[in-house]
Amino acid sequence: MSTSPDRHLNGAPTRQDTIPPVPGRPTFLFGLLGLPALLFALITWQVAAHGPLARADERLSRAFVHPDRFSELLADLGNVTVAVPVLAVVLGYVTWRARAAGRARWWLPSVAAAVLMAAVPALIVPLKELVARPGPPVMGPGTGFYPSGHTATAAVAYGAAALVLLPWLRSAYARRELIVGCLALNALVADGLIRRGYHWPLDVVGSWCLCAVLLGLLWFLSRSNTRPDHQPK
Repeated sequence: MSTSPDRHLNGAPTRQDTIPPVPGRPTFLFGLLGLPALLFALITWQVAAHGPLARADERLSRAFVHPDRFSELLADLGNVTVAVPVLAVVLGYVTWRARAAGRARWWLPSVAAAVLMAAVPALIVPLKELVARPGPPVMGPGTGFYPSGHTATAAVAYGAAALVLLPWLRSAYARRELIVGCLALNALVADGLIRRGYHWPLDVVGSWCLCAVLLGLLWFLSRSNTRPDHQPK
């Protein structure tokens, strides 16, 4: 049986073998970036216009609010003083591993994740001022609750830490557990914010949608950086 010349040359794998094309790329891109972006636009419109979705959100919130010390501790996991140091430690470790391995552009994933984290307030604060959503009754008078800054901080910090760490985990089990742990941690932050009455549920969901787009861009950048720098000729 013969092998086609475009797949092997003297037994060496070609670029086609080492980096297979991603099937259904346009559909995949839409699902990863387009769908959460559309959901964020829809939720933002409903909240800003105080539409039916926002009114239902406020009714739903009353069933969830139950302030206690535990919910406050969970919400605190989204504080900058908690989430950002976790990301910084992971970025330091990943940078050290990449440089020690002699990887080209060893600094790129960590720099990209740090820039993404720094961009969160630049995106969230103007949106809060633009939408000017009042908070739940527990928070008293005031606006600027949509989207949730604590949710965005947790999603980007813990999500970016997981994304840059994934390529350095050898087993599929470890990678799966890291992803599950990251999702669980963000779910706990959301639970704390909503039960404590710091945010309406849509504040959290809208922030998740926005951060899904940001983390999707980081994932593409990290994926491209793990590709071989030199291909066999």
